[in-house]
Amino acid sequence: MQPFFPVCPVCGAMLQKTGASLRCERGHSFDFAKEGYVNLLTGNHKPGDKTGDSREMARARRAFLEKGYYRPLADALADMICTEQKENPAVLDICCGEGYYSEQISRALPCRLLGFDLSKEMVRLAAKRKLDALFFVANLAAVPLPDNSVDVALHLFAPFHEETFARLMKDDGVLLSVVPGKRHLFELKEAVYDTPYENDEQLPQTTLLTLTGTKKVSTKIRLDTPEDIRALFAMTPYAHRTNKEGLERLEQLETLETTIEFVIGIYKKSTVVSR
Repeated sequence: MQPFFPVCPVCGAMLQKTGASLRCERGHSFDFAKEGYVNLLTGNHKPGDKTGDSREMARARRAFLEKGYYRPLADALADMICTEQKENPAVLDICCGEGYYSEQISRALPCRLLGFDLSKEMVRLAAKRKLDALFFVANLAAVPLPDNSVDVALHLFAPFHEETFARLMKDDGVLLSVVPGKRHLFELKEAVYDTPYENDEQLPQTTLLTLTGTKKVSTKIRLDTPEDIRALFAMTPYAHRTNKEGLERLEQLETLETTIEFVIGIYKKSTVVSR
């Protein structure tokens, strides 16, 4: 299987694996960490330790996802990639987090898999899964990958950067973008808020990519521990905008049955892409 490597974030030349480093022909070198990932952040973001999610947030998210609560979404994404019928597709997990969805994809089909995130802790946990994949730390606005190199890109609950996505995708490539469905976590919101609201299911708007279809994934899950309820809540935007009374209600929950619902948007490159 042909390797799928990033380009040098300094000069744009192709990177190749040399020993325990990725190195370009101009001598720029980036060492692999002991877990197997590489930090490709440059400039003001170079350390990568204090950007993105914290260690505690990363570990809580991993613990929650490992219990399979969001497995229906992972299975749906894997099925959709399999229907593309491309041999050994180049798959990019955008803002990959701790690698849960990357692992489900790698189990479902042979592919050349890369994942990146701004959080070094998230990428560290993803790399510790020991998949046949390369994980690296990078900024969404400047992903160091070759133009027209990605067959399938996964975009889950992350900022939408249409210029980057259009640049990276092959002409026949596919971007699968996931947003919360109308009733996603509605029962959780009922328990916390006086006036819960439904989500608008608004998929990203873009002129560089064309929305060619959608798929909805919906089911109910039961959380049997307060720890799982709090971990789920911490993964949502609600964690940053809930008042004291709502947080007190959350702390009182011992179990919870709630809807999980996702809308997957299927995007392809528009016929004419400005460059």
